[in-house]
Order: sequence, then C-alpha cells, then structure tokens
Amino acid sequence: MPETAVTKSKIYVLDTNILLHEPFAFLSFKEHDVVVPMTVLEELDYIKDSKKDVARDARVSIRAMEDTLHNASPEEMVAGVSLKGLGSGDAAPTGRLSIFTDYTLKGENSAFSNDDNDNRIINAALYLQKHKAPAQVILVTKDINMRLKAKGAGMKLLEDYRTDQLISDIKYLCKGYHQFEGEFWQQVKSVESRTEGRDTIHTIGKSLLPEAYINEFIIDDDHQFAGIVEAITDSSIDILDLGFDRLMGRNAWGISPKNIGQAMALHGLLDPHIDLVILTGPAGSGKTLLALAAALEMTVEQKQYDKIIVTRSTPDIAESIGFLPGTEEEKMAPWLAAITDSLEVLHKHDENAHSSMNYIMEKANIQFKSINFMRGRSIQNAVVLLDECQNLTASQLKTIITRCGQGTKLICSGNLAQIDSNYLSPVTSGLTYLVEKFKDFSGSSTIHLEGVVRSRLAEYAEENL
Repeated sequence: MPETAVTKSKIYVLDTNILLHEPFAFLSFKEHDVVVPMTVLEELDYIKDSKKDVARDARVSIRAMEDTLHNASPEEMVAGVSLKGLGSGDAAPTGRLSIFTDYTLKGENSAFSNDDNDNRIINAALYLQKHKAPAQVILVTKDINMRLKAKGAGMKLLEDYRTDQLISDIKYLCKGYHQFEGEFWQQVKSVESRTEGRDTIHTIGKSLLPEAYINEFIIDDDHQFAGIVEAITDSSIDILDLGFDRLMGRNAWGISPKNIGQAMALHGLLDPHIDLVILTGPAGSGKTLLALAAALEMTVEQKQYDKIIVTRSTPDIAESIGFLPGTEEEKMAPWLAAITDSLEVLHKHDENAHSSMNYIMEKANIQFKSINFMRGRSIQNAVVLLDECQNLTASQLKTIITRCGQGTKLICSGNLAQIDSNYLSPVTSGLTYLVEKFKDFSGSSTIHLEGVVRSRLAEYAEENL
C-alpha cells in the first residue's frame, strides 16, 4: 500500500472469521479505514463453495465487497475506496476499504515456523503497523490463539469484533425473571392493587426494580409470590399477580412443572399473547419436552394453531454420515431425534405408544423441516419449534424469525454450553443476541431454566463434568 498522510483515523485489518460472523462487518468501523488481506478473500472463496454452515455468509460478504469495489481500478483498490454513502445515521461508514496483497510478504517476519493463512494475515498487519506508523493499525479477529500469536510477533493493537455483542460475559445474560431474597411483600414499601376481571394487578414503585422489562417474571425465595411485569412507566411498574401455587399448578399435555423455572416457561408457552418464547438452560432442564407439550396442547386440544413445524441447524458434530435416503422429513429425522424422544416420553404410558405417536404426529400435523429450506417461506398459524439454536448466528435467526406470519408462535431453545460451531462462542451466539434484543418486546418471553430434571445421572454430570 502506498504511504498516506497520517490522520486521526485508525486502520483495521480484518480476519476471515469476522466476515463470516458478520458479512457486512467492513461497514461497521465508522470514520476508520478497513483493510482486507488477499488471504482473507482466498479463504472466503474456499468456504463459499463448501458445505459448511457459514458458506452463505461467505457469499454474502463477497458480494457486498464486490458491490463496493466493482468500479474501482486496481490502484484505487490498493489505496482504498471510500465507504461514504453506504449507510445512514451516526454509525454510517466514512472511511475507506482496501485490499492488501499480503502474499508478497512471504518470509517478511521470521517469528512463524510456516506460512499458513493466519500467519500471512498477521504478517500483513505487522507490515502495515511498521509502514503506517504513527497511525494505529489494529488486527480484528475472533480467534483467541491468533491474537496471542500476533501479540507475540509484535502486534501492538488487537481486538475482538464486538459491534453485535450485547453483553461482555454470559453471566450477565437476561434470565427472564427476578428473584427477591426472602419474602417479596416485606420489601415493598407502598403498593396500589386493582382487580381487572379475575386478574389482580399490583402497582409498585420503579425504584424497587429499576431495570425491569415487560414480561419479566417476579418471584421470591420464600415461594410466597409469583407475578409478571405487565406495564412500566417512568415511576411505576404494574405486576400481574400469578399466584405461586396457581403457577405451579399449570400443565400441558399431561406435563406438570417440576420447579418454578418450568412453571414460568409453561406460562409463557401457553400464553396466546406471546409470539416468541426463548428457553435457555443446561441439558436435561426440560426445554424441548416443555415446548413440545405446550405445542401439542395448543394445537390438538385448544386448536389455536393448524400445525407444528420442527426445525434446527444441522452441524456435523463428528463425522458426516453421508447422504441420507428418503424425503426431507426422513432426512431430518436423525437430527430431530430429541423431538421424537420427547414424544415417546409424553406417550410412554399409552397402551400402544408407537401407534399413539403416529396418531398424534398426524393429528397435530407435525412437520420436520430443514433450516436451509426455511428462507423465503411465510409460515401462517403454526407453532414453530427451533431447537439447538445456540449454533445459529444472529443473521440466521433473523432469517427464521422473519418467516413467521400471522398467528404463528416461535419457540427457540438452546444450551449455550453446547455450541458446536467453530465460529461462535456463548457471548456471540445468535441465541444470546436474541435474548438481549427481545427482552423489551411485549410479545416475547424469555426463561432460563435452572436444574437438571432428566435424571440424577444427568444432573451429576452437568454439575461435575
């Protein structure tokens, strides 16, 4: 790259995983310049034709950069093409995007034992750091080991990509409820209560719960109170009194909650005013079983919906098992065994469990669909169960959520401790993004399920392994 005048803007060098995580990431650096090494383009080219779950993101990123650079001459691509006009608002980019031919730097830095792709990208950042001084050059990557290698090789400034990261640590993730120590009413200084039909609503001062949000559950340690936030003003909060015993007494398709977390989840699942229910929690906490029981109850018994659509991502956890025979639903069956396992649990006491399962699958119109074929659809009057969505990115989840039409309820469930994707972590998972983005939406409910109820073996394993 040619020498340029020193400005206050910084130079960000992007790693491949940044553009796979967020295809339009090069537009997120405001007034600063963005450099994409040639090695990154080569990796994107390889990934876009692969069968990996991020192949689409690679293609989207390539097309976005091509749209930006298609009128530029080779010299302009090296010097940098202005990004002005490609966004709106205060975050609109005004810097430049350039391509850096890092393959010409082979052997430039002797800190590495080989010339693999990561090392070439680090060398590009080191070269720019040397030749663009005193301008700040920052290598942006989600690869922790790459950041360690780069710092060891002399890279001064390194960052993770956090533009779409809403929390810094998973422990700060919204749980969907607030639990008071001791008894709830002992901590309330003043309250106004009113009755609307069969419901009792309490209005308390907002100072007691300054960070409350709509549909947040309120419980206490003494199991004396259970409520849900109905409305919020600058000075007060309206709480619908659910009643602890009444909440624990709810059931769906023969399933009753085993703890208060499952009771809150069941309330959100069965509430016809809730369009999106997000269930998080460890393996064995009852996420899939509760979701399926509620879906069957609402579809078969209450006839609120016409069908149940079950879908999930299909990452290769171990080796690929090759092409599966049969229809789309038959191909999806191995991935959706958790649903059929739950169906067996729900009907294990029937005289002929197998016949009952087949009858219910036909009666409830349960359809197994691949997430790859959800794009472009418009799903009306259905319950959509999206399982294992901790492996999805925010953009993939957006694709699915925007498929939901009138009268459709979406239930997302996942365990952030079981992420199979190489490109996601608990804080960057689409599930985490979804929880934080929708916690203020009046049509959504989030519940983090605590405790493992599957078996004492599963509970011990979750706590000790």
